[in-house]
Amino acid sequence: MNAPCRNSGFSLVEVMCAILILGIALAGLTQGVTTALTSSKESELQTTATLVAAGRVETLRAEGNLSDGATEGECGEGLSLYRWKQSITRAGIDGLHEVDVVVQNAKTGQSIYELRTLLFQPPDEPARGGSRRSNEPGSRRREGR
Repeated sequence: MNAPCRNSGFSLVEVMCAILILGIALAGLTQGVTTALTSSKESELQTTATLVAAGRVETLRAEGNLSDGATEGECGEGLSLYRWKQSITRAGIDGLHEVDVVVQNAKTGQSIYELRTLLFQPPDEPARGGSRRSNEPGSRRREGR
């Protein structure tokens, strides 16, 4: 009357399959987290390089004296991973300059970000003595009423 029940518990094959599935799931999860962290770090590098390049362009805009040529420099104490190179060339129209700023990894020299833009600096007008005459083009006179 007391017959042993052979269907109770898990067999060795079932336990091995469960461990295999769990191992594959954990490996996938680990790979996903690693990829997310790598992407986050790369995004941080790109964002910082973008801000450095935009800062260089704004510095040129603020200084106002655009001269053709190439310059390079370090980004400062907190940004020792980056260095920048900028080149300024005339763009064919008087006063228009093409500015190219490249931000590189300071250790490897690999380019991280490149920003190209056009900046306009009005050409120097010849010095004129006194005030403008009323018959010069572009001058306006206000007449009293």
